[in-house]
Amino acid sequence: VDKYRPETCIIVGNYYSSKGRHEKAVQYFQRALKLDRSYLSAWTLLGHEYIEMKNTAAAIEAYRRAVDISDREYRAWYGLGQTYEIMNMLLHALFYFRKAAALHPHDARMWCAIGGCLLGLDRRGDAEKSYERAVSLGDGEGIATRKLAELYREDGDEEKAAKCYLRHLELRYQSQLAVPLTGGSADSSPEAFENVVNHVRVDEPEAEALLYLAYYYRDNLEYDAAILCATRLEDYPGPEKEQGKGLLRDIRSRMDHKVGQRRYKRRSKSPKTPGRGVNSSMDSTSEANAESSFEFSP
Repeated sequence: VDKYRPETCIIVGNYYSSKGRHEKAVQYFQRALKLDRSYLSAWTLLGHEYIEMKNTAAAIEAYRRAVDISDREYRAWYGLGQTYEIMNMLLHALFYFRKAAALHPHDARMWCAIGGCLLGLDRRGDAEKSYERAVSLGDGEGIATRKLAELYREDGDEEKAAKCYLRHLELRYQSQLAVPLTGGSADSSPEAFENVVNHVRVDEPEAEALLYLAYYYRDNLEYDAAILCATRLEDYPGPEKEQGKGLLRDIRSRMDHKVGQRRYKRRSKSPKTPGRGVNSSMDSTSEANAESSFEFSP
């Protein structure tokens, strides 16, 4: 391996970056640029490292050098958007994110970034459309599904919020698998639903989704689904664990009450004892005989 080739410096720089040693990574990316000033990836990667080091001015300079070399370097446009977003200059960030999305329109991350800027600019409707597009493109990180669910909750659209939370769990579960999920979606297949809920790794976003779904299914009288979601929270260390336990007690109480009502209805519908009917018949017969003897007596 020739250590004086820029490609070698890039490989070593990426290694140090993966280890969190960003200053060392910067040294190797700069060394690559000394060997080849037009090395596009080196400028982009250098910008990424400066972002990690919170050096926004240097990051902007590196990304601009990258797009000067090639205006089709979508990663550099995206990096500029991230940098301006960090600086809370959302209109600038939106401009650069849109440039990146135009070059790489099938990447859900681009549309998530656009949605975040639009939401920060109080353009809620446009933000929802951007997040919906991200979901349609896969949203493997689950950012768009969670954001959409929050927006639908705020709008009072519980059904759409529940679908987004379920889709979030499904996407997170798919990201854990080496092969794509088969057997239908969790929204349409009970087996797929049970598989996703039972096996998805539960972190904070997933705990939020499970808790919301548990309440949603309880309120819609789908107690089995509600119990399944709430039970998954029993091993989660956050506050959702206690909320899940309380919800399980409430669901079981409602189910016991429902069973009691059914027993009461069966008792109330059981046939009455025949004694009253027989006596009534005998009474009416005796009255008829009495009337008959009264009419024909001499």
